[in-house]
Amino acid sequence: MKTPLMILIAALSFSSGAFAADGNTLRLGIDPSYPPMDAKAPDGSVKGFDVDLGNEICRRIHAHCQWVELEFSGMIPALQARKIDAIMSSMAITAKREQQILFSSKLFQFKSHLVAKQGSGLSDSVASLAGKQIGVQSGTQFETYAQANWAPHGVNVVAYKSQDEVFTDLINGRLDGALLGTVEADQGFLRTPAGKGFAFVGAPLSMGDRGVGIGLRKDETALQASINDAIASMLKDGTYAQIAHKYFDFDPYGGN
Repeated sequence: MKTPLMILIAALSFSSGAFAADGNTLRLGIDPSYPPMDAKAPDGSVKGFDVDLGNEICRRIHAHCQWVELEFSGMIPALQARKIDAIMSSMAITAKREQQILFSSKLFQFKSHLVAKQGSGLSDSVASLAGKQIGVQSGTQFETYAQANWAPHGVNVVAYKSQDEVFTDLINGRLDGALLGTVEADQGFLRTPAGKGFAFVGAPLSMGDRGVGIGLRKDETALQASINDAIASMLKDGTYAQIAHKYFDFDPYGGN
């Protein structure tokens, strides 16, 4: 049982570093279904661009990353319930989310794209999509965008717990198209055997977000400052570019 002094030390450690109970472990929520951003390695561990960035940030703030796998839609509730300390799973910075949680500075920014069967005749116009079934992952900015811009015009927006479920129904013909990030769609689906016969439809779309950041609880301003300093130093000393080069042939920090 902790003595009062030990409790005080733990409280000070938590308030200054905002880590999990042991004082130096940062529990990061991740949904490993978005290669190359978040994926599972053959040994069951998580890997990807988010993971490499997260591990480097943890090293710079003198913390140990503990990766916690969650469904994307459950990330913010888990953060608020203190089941995790931060969200590191390609979560876009939006005004709606900023009402609930705090974000770090930007990590990267991608546009989004509609994917459909080649020759489907679909475009990204609401007239083309009216009456069609368009899949999105629940809790994402893609769901928010589709519900706000397409659903009022007769597009059937179908939300799934995981991106893999979206791909499965797209392949099986239960969906006419899917909306997701351009990079995830390209590398995680279109370049794989499962994506044969599918292609991007229409132009890249902007979801109105300010890029992707690390999600934190509202009171974790000290942790936010430490993470922001780590991100800035990674960008300045070239480490960010070295990590990005493992995955992309362009600069992901911009709005590609």
